[in-house]
This record gives sequence, structure tokens and C-alpha cells, in this order.
Amino acid sequence: MSTNCKRRLIRDFKRLSTDPPSGISGSPCPDNIMLWNAVIFGPPDTPFEDGTFKLTLQFDESYPNKPPTVKFLSRMFHPNVYANGELCLDILQNRWSPTYDVAAILTSIQSLLHDPNPNSPANAEAAQLYRENMKEYVRRVKATVEESWLDPEEKIGMDGEGGGEGEEEEEGAADGGGVGGEGGADGA
Repeated sequence: MSTNCKRRLIRDFKRLSTDPPSGISGSPCPDNIMLWNAVIFGPPDTPFEDGTFKLTLQFDESYPNKPPTVKFLSRMFHPNVYANGELCLDILQNRWSPTYDVAAILTSIQSLLHDPNPNSPANAEAAQLYRENMKEYVRRVKATVEESWLDPEEKIGMDGEGGGEGEEEEEGAADGGGVGGEGGADGA
């Protein structure tokens, strides 16, 4: 009693499990094949390098004829990502094709991190900085990379800190939390 959509999602999952593209992973929720959790690792040689960015993909019965709704759960500072985490990406909108599978979607999103399109901005501030002040753009992106290392519980405690004032505390949390603190030169 499987629908075409569910059969396709099972096939997508098998492909993603057996031949995963570099830097991405994804799987359906255990109790709902229509909702997937995914992770994209920031591409090397970009400001997003070393980031671990979480996303959800919500499918409906029209998949693969229509794209899923894709949303970053991790906070992003990117010209093509809205404040709510939704993406401005052509293959998820007017350039969708049923030949795209979950691996292709996630790979396209990873490519978007590498090559933003500031001419189609979802985040006008990020697009302007990308075009006019690359140093500040990179600084803002690196702040989201560091935030991506934290557990959600740690982020909740920092939400009330405000703008740039919480950066020292974020670095301290990362250093003491094992990600930034391990493997350092501690005289051992």
C-alpha cells in the first residue's frame, strides 16, 4: 500500500545511505518517511568551512513531481537563506525536476553555500555585505559556523544575550564544550 512518493523516498534513502555525496547526510524520521532530517557540512575553502548545519525536508504526496519544503534549523547568514531558514534556490522553486532526488537537493544546497547568488537575495543584508564588504560578511558567517557546533540547549541560554555581545561567551562555550577545546596545545 505504498504510494509513489513513499517508494521514491525509500529509493532516495537507499541511494543516500549506500553512496552518500561528500559532506552531506540525511534520513527520514523513524516514524514519518515524509519528514527528513539532514546535515550539510560547510564546504572547504569557504567561510562556512567546519560548520555543521541542520535542515529539515518536508515532503508531501506530490513528490517527486513537486519539491519538498526545505528549511535550515541552524541559524544561517547567507544571501539566499531567509531569517526563518527557508531557502531561495531555483531547483526548489521554478527549476524543479522530478529527476532530482534528496542527494541532489542537499548537494545543491551545499553548492549554494560555496557560491551564493547575491542577485536573488533572501537576506538583503547578507547579500549587500557579500557584494560590498566581504570581510564583514565572512566574520558574520564564521559566527554562525561557531554557533553550529553548539548543542541546542547551549544556544537557548545564549538567545537572550543579544547581537555581538555574546560572542565571547559563545567562544568560551565552544572551547569548554569539547569542539574547540580538544586537541589544543596544553603542554601535554
